[in-house]
Amino acid sequence: MSNVFQFPYSVAESQPCELAGRWGERVFGNSGPIVLELGCGKGEYTVELAQLYPDRNFIGVDIKGARMYTGAKQALEQGLTNAAFLRTNIEIIDRFFAPDEVAEVWLTFSDPQMKNPRKRLTSTYFLERYRRFLRDGGTVHLKTDSNFLFTYTTHVVSENALPLLFRTEDLYHTEGLDDQTQRILAIQTHYERQWMARGISIKYMKFALPRTQPLREPDVEIPLDDYRSYRREKRSGNDVHK
Repeated sequence: MSNVFQFPYSVAESQPCELAGRWGERVFGNSGPIVLELGCGKGEYTVELAQLYPDRNFIGVDIKGARMYTGAKQALEQGLTNAAFLRTNIEIIDRFFAPDEVAEVWLTFSDPQMKNPRKRLTSTYFLERYRRFLRDGGTVHLKTDSNFLFTYTTHVVSENALPLLFRTEDLYHTEGLDDQTQRILAIQTHYERQWMARGISIKYMKFALPRTQPLREPDVEIPLDDYRSYRREKRSGNDVHK
């Protein structure tokens, strides 16, 4: 597909990405802001964000091409020239973009990785990588069903005094939302609808990520989610984890 670019780890470690610093010019043909959705799955959110914001460019990132195919096909069928997809490992995401090339990062229903802080997409391990290509003070969005990941991210933001732009523990029952937040309410992924039908509230926050200070991991214990995916129980017998 013309809107899909593949650089799995085996390829990326042996050759530089020629698109770094040139996504706007070579892929989108414009200088509009670039927004990443990391762990995009089927690409539903990437496609719908591209529909909502035609003046911005969106790149969905995931390692599983079979999932990504759905969104990539939909974007082509709808003629969305501001939506593209990158198949690669998120652990090396900083290899594909130049400093200041990305304006925002979206994390939609990421795996909370309750046992391994280093793998959480809001950990300082990943935030340090985002800072290498995100504009100074660029925005990170987190939308999740996981109370564990949401609580953990809240502590990360607090521990590092990151500017918190918005936070709600129940997105669809919060009054006084700004225009941008109200617009994203129209986007609901397949799994998001399942969580909501199950009575699980959707949490959302956005915060700025300046480059000024070193980042520290919070040293707190957080209650684990009592499930790990739709209709599946958690594997761990523990009740809390750092």
